[in-house]
Amino acid sequence: MFILGALATVVTVAPLLLGTSPFPTYMFGLSMLMGVGFLIAGAGVFQSISAGRRQARAGR
Repeated sequence: MFILGALATVVTVAPLLLGTSPFPTYMFGLSMLMGVGFLIAGAGVFQSISAGRRQARAGR
């Protein structure tokens, strides 16, 4: 998900740097996938931390 968002961000910014006409508005929406990818990764990290703590408590 993050990679799709990063690719959309590069594609969206490229016309600004190259001086060509900008891409349609939906490309800006696809750029938001980068943030969604970060949120999914963060949720996975917190879930892993929580599971590790539960496992450590059970092992005592």
